[in-house]
Amino acid sequence: MSTKTVLVSAPKESVSISRHSGIAGAVVTGTRLYLREVRLSDVNERYYAWLNDPLVNRYLETKFVPQSLDSIAEFVKRMAGKQDEPFFAICTVDGHEHIGNIKIGPINWRHRHADVSLLIGEKQYWGKGFATEAISLVTKFGFEVLNLLKLEAGCYLENEGSARAFEKCGYSREGLLRGHLLLNGRETDCIRLGLRAVDYFGRIDK
Repeated sequence: MSTKTVLVSAPKESVSISRHSGIAGAVVTGTRLYLREVRLSDVNERYYAWLNDPLVNRYLETKFVPQSLDSIAEFVKRMAGKQDEPFFAICTVDGHEHIGNIKIGPINWRHRHADVSLLIGEKQYWGKGFATEAISLVTKFGFEVLNLLKLEAGCYLENEGSARAFEKCGYSREGLLRGHLLLNGRETDCIRLGLRAVDYFGRIDK
């Protein structure tokens, strides 16, 4: 079986996008993290705890629906192999710990754009740049492998940390959707961010 690897230079890190790498199952590998497919074996009490922790799910849409191990397993089964919605586990290079998930899509193939969404479920990894690295990795996958023209993201106005993580990866704030979301029963705004392929490639070539 042949191995195809694309090495992408980027500020402060070297990233490998590969069908096969030194880490079994890794799709994208960075400095501290790698992305691989989410597996049924990932569906465990820890995953369940993420989705039912009010601190973790505060800005997630999953909080509106009761989560169980069975419902999480069904979701993972549905996502497996979806061409228009790549769904990755965020894992640490050191220790291979599954600390969260990140997703592209659904992809609009006609116009070649998609949203990125993620969660870092393990709170000890918050505020240490792991979300930024995960976004960087999936962004490279979206542009280098999927050949998308634009990636986008949205976050609650109050979730400034998420907005900053995307900005560190080159995304720009493109708009504010007033009263677009509900948080604790009250209307709040949605920050919209985006990054075009042309700007991404111009950024990494500098």
